[in-house]
Amino acid sequence: MRILVWHVHGSWTTSFVQGGHDYLLPLVPDRGADGGGRARTWNWPANAREVPFDRLRDEEVDVVVLQRPRDLGLCQEWLGRVPGVDLPAVFVEHNTPKGDVPLTRHPLADQDRIPIAHVTHFNRSAPTRVIEHGVVDPGERYTGELERIGVAINEPVRRGRVTGSDLLGRFADVAPVDVFGMRLAGLHEKYALDPARVALHEDPPQDVMHAALARRRVYLHPLRWTSLGLSLIEAMHLAMPVVVLASTEAVEAVPVETGVVSTRLDVLAEAVQGYLDDPDAARLAGKSARAYALERYGLGRFLADWDALLREVVEP
Repeated sequence: MRILVWHVHGSWTTSFVQGGHDYLLPLVPDRGADGGGRARTWNWPANAREVPFDRLRDEEVDVVVLQRPRDLGLCQEWLGRVPGVDLPAVFVEHNTPKGDVPLTRHPLADQDRIPIAHVTHFNRSAPTRVIEHGVVDPGERYTGELERIGVAINEPVRRGRVTGSDLLGRFADVAPVDVFGMRLAGLHEKYALDPARVALHEDPPQDVMHAALARRRVYLHPLRWTSLGLSLIEAMHLAMPVVVLASTEAVEAVPVETGVVSTRLDVLAEAVQGYLDDPDAARLAGKSARAYALERYGLGRFLADWDALLREVVEP
């Protein structure tokens, strides 16, 4: 198939474009949110091809994968085709609801032309499908040689309590914390973090980040209100033990033998200290984490689920 898909969530798209299709990625001049083209910090296959937005009408497109309400209008403007009417479409919902959550309703909940695919069961609402995450296996790289905590968060200053950014100081009291991600500037100032205890690693290439994370003794996932951070799944693939705030889908993703999940910061801090003190226990939990992640969040299952849904949409 020839699939139009926006580069919105880098890690998810990295997995999605590994399938056996042609992937058309809109490109705008500044590589902004409406057209980032191919990734520059991930290694994507050649069949993921960036196309300038003003040339999309020249392309044959079999199906469009929407990820934001505005993609509906962009598709109509750039291709001259209406998603769900004269172009098969699927809407992927990555995020937890925003705003007055108990009263929210998905923008596409009241139509039946475009299926909604959620990435977690926690997010599921209205008549939808769930296609759980799958990631490209980075390999079993864990060494845990550094008695430090690894965290991966994008935009922790802007997103604040959503990503648990305000909790980092509590864990920095236990061990030095290394934060990997995009747009980290200002994190120390916003939460009065000691630079000697919290180090920032701004937007490293994915492979570099994986190698660096795997040297840290434990992976911390403090996110409060996100769907399910792919960084957590990637850390488990690396065979890292994980310490996780018990929120949203995380309680499903982390069985007891793979790490510690709790809403209590004292329990999580004790778990971090326990892995620091017992490298063998950390290694054993990490191996269990990798085994579980490969089984539940493997790339093969993810791509097969998407192939099935896309065939259903394109060839009803």
